[in-house]
Amino acid sequence: MDFTSYLDYFQRIVKNKDETLPELYKNPEYLEYTKLNWSRLNRWMKTGKLLDETIAKLKSIDSPQNWIVITEPWCGDASHIVPFIELMARENDLIQVSYELRDSEPFRINNYLTGTSKSIPILIIQDKEGKDVKVWGPRPKECQEIFISETKKGTDFEGLKIILQKWYNQDKGVQIQQEVLDFISI
Repeated sequence: MDFTSYLDYFQRIVKNKDETLPELYKNPEYLEYTKLNWSRLNRWMKTGKLLDETIAKLKSIDSPQNWIVITEPWCGDASHIVPFIELMARENDLIQVSYELRDSEPFRINNYLTGTSKSIPILIIQDKEGKDVKVWGPRPKECQEIFISETKKGTDFEGLKIILQKWYNQDKGVQIQQEVLDFISI
């Protein structure tokens, strides 16, 4: 699906008016967290800034690339990362980006596990022949290190969400851009 379709799907969940949506979103806690993610995603789409070097490198890409983002509206990390991936892809018409849901067919996530986990979001960059050039995710390295450290300490899920939220707010998408730029082929 394209970004507009992903947003439409996300909004149907937030409005809670579609009986065909996954059972998960009928859980009030998941629904509330998904609503929060909707707000975060929209905030970054309005306020997220690409670095000058990000824009320059993206504009210098001279052959087609296909970016596939595996995500879900319930994912807190995705609410911070997906907007920057979308903003980056918009900088060059040679970048075509599509979004796939982790928990729906074609279940591509099974080919891009983080260890044994189906962690998201995952960005897959393919060349014009559809060959994987690079896979990135589920979060920037520093944020991933915090996640692992806090998990080992036994930080509960609520506490972990707050710690990661603060990290994303302070970083403002800079590390996401830098890490993706490190492997973009031009």
